[in-house]
Amino acid sequence: MAPSLSLVAYMALARRAPRDRIDFDTDRPDGELVWAHVSSLPRAAAILQLFHRLELLRPGIRLLLTTAPGLPRPDHLKRRVIWQQIPEESVAAIHQFLDHWKPDLCLWTSGHLRPAVIELTARSNVPLYLVDAETAALEDARFRWLPDMSRGILRRFRKILASDAAAAQRLRRIGLSSDDVLSIGALQEGRAALNCDEAARDRLAATLTGRPVWLAAMVQFGEVGIVAQAQRSAMRFAHRQLLILVPDDETRGPQIARQLRDQGWTVAEWSQGDYPEETTQILLADTRGEMGLWYRLSPITFMGSSLLSGYGGRDPYEPAALGSAILYGPNVGRYLSGYSRFSTAGAARIVRDADSLAGAVMQLSAPDQAAAMAHAAWEVSSLGAEVTDAVIEMIQDELDQREAS
Repeated sequence: MAPSLSLVAYMALARRAPRDRIDFDTDRPDGELVWAHVSSLPRAAAILQLFHRLELLRPGIRLLLTTAPGLPRPDHLKRRVIWQQIPEESVAAIHQFLDHWKPDLCLWTSGHLRPAVIELTARSNVPLYLVDAETAALEDARFRWLPDMSRGILRRFRKILASDAAAAQRLRRIGLSSDDVLSIGALQEGRAALNCDEAARDRLAATLTGRPVWLAAMVQFGEVGIVAQAQRSAMRFAHRQLLILVPDDETRGPQIARQLRDQGWTVAEWSQGDYPEETTQILLADTRGEMGLWYRLSPITFMGSSLLSGYGGRDPYEPAALGSAILYGPNVGRYLSGYSRFSTAGAARIVRDADSLAGAVMQLSAPDQAAAMAHAAWEVSSLGAEVTDAVIEMIQDELDQREAS
């Protein structure tokens, strides 16, 4: 097949493009390395969930996650995930990137194609798969008048999974074979349920029997006073209510504990080995890696880092996967699409200050109210599981073939 003239011209420009040398934070790890490129934080969340499931099937596998220019580093990446921004459209920069990482496979999400990166990746014999291809991303203004460019680049993918029938039709109009395009639905955000210490959960659940509990997760230091004020108001309605407070920065636990005690609160500090007693009003969960425990204990979760601007919110899929109703503030730009999905489904509710937070906690203290929201949250977080299964199977088949060859 003759090469696209538009692509040939584009690659000639990419060869002459200036570039800054890439500084890599780490060496390429041993073993299998899957590279995934995302153009948004919601897709990053979907890929991270997919990888969590994949590493259970292939112990030792690593993920290289690249993001579009200007996109921030996703929150709380696990140790087997390496993050980096995508190299610029410069042949020299892309060669440096590929020579360093030597990925075994590349997943490209949504569209927003970068022709030089894709072309040189394919020439390096790295299998390319386009997943969650959507119409808007495929109709890039750069390629609108150069259909041979789109066709040439898209044919570099071994398989394309379209997010819906419209995207699949668009791909076929561009000239791709029906055998190369599958319409199986969108790769949805989601989250596998976080693990927890079951012995600690059983002991805490027994201790807290009969007490209403709510959780304030990933709370910034400047939000502590707002959350505490909401707890004080809510306790007028249920005086035995317990607040589990998880600071976003656990190292500030001692400072938060002093502040709360100075305000008259009875506080138990989890990092000090304290368990809540009948008189405990706030359990300060100032440790890292135990969110699965707190979500399981709390039918209501307020996701912090959202009342004050500058933090962008935190991932709502974590509490949803464990059956917790979700409350959140107005500043959730980093996860806006996720919160919008939950809100539309009746699984999440926005609050703006201490009074509205207290009102929501009091209303959801009715078990039927919290249960309805929690069930809706779980349903949203479970959507797209079939697409994730299909992508994992595709990755497994490709890596198994490479291992056998």
